[in-house]
Amino acid sequence: MIRVRILVPVHTEKTKMANVTEYIKESYIELTQKVTWPTWRELQSSAVLVLVAAMIIALVITAMDQSIHFLLSKFYSSLS
Repeated sequence: MIRVRILVPVHTEKTKMANVTEYIKESYIELTQKVTWPTWRELQSSAVLVLVAAMIIALVITAMDQSIHFLLSKFYSSLS
């Protein structure tokens, strides 16, 4: 007969708080030293690109909505 021993880690409040503190410290280091932040000009150009893309998508959805509305109104008017 084979016996398997499963070890369950004991989590005390002290280790949980130490883990949270370590996570916050590592997050701060990553945000201040490892992340490459965009310049103001890059940020502006990205914002303009997103705005233009949103406008194009809105126009496409509006055109689809209007065409479906037109087709359904023609279809329902032909039934009566």
